[in-house]
Amino acid sequence: MNRFNARLLVVGAFMLLSRVAVADVAVVVSPGFAGTPDQAQVAQVFLGKDKSLTPYMQQGPLAEEFIDKVLSRNASQYKAYWAKLAFTGGGRPPKELGSDAEVLSTVSGASDAIGFVDAGAVNDSVKVLFTL
Repeated sequence: MNRFNARLLVVGAFMLLSRVAVADVAVVVSPGFAGTPDQAQVAQVFLGKDKSLTPYMQQGPLAEEFIDKVLSRNASQYKAYWAKLAFTGGGRPPKELGSDAEVLSTVSGASDAIGFVDAGAVNDSVKVLFTL
């Protein structure tokens, strides 16, 4: 096997493993939140079309998984969507938080907050709407 093929094989394996390594994503709200929005309604919240909840995003592979599965976009399309809305005065993107712990703390402390975390990080401080 020549060097190019070996490198291609390593890159392909890395890409496959990095995709497999993404954890389950749990969409969470405050435990006192009375509603049970479905995936389509959650998408509307994170796209700024439904203002009934305040959305909080994370960065990284977990966010990419959420954007792909819930918003039916890729990360670039999501950023472009919000850039266009912000430019035209149509809204601001969800505030970004840095970790599962930050999301759990923020969401559990506000009755109108919604976010997503690694499903393994979920605790009693939040209510899980659904898991991806």
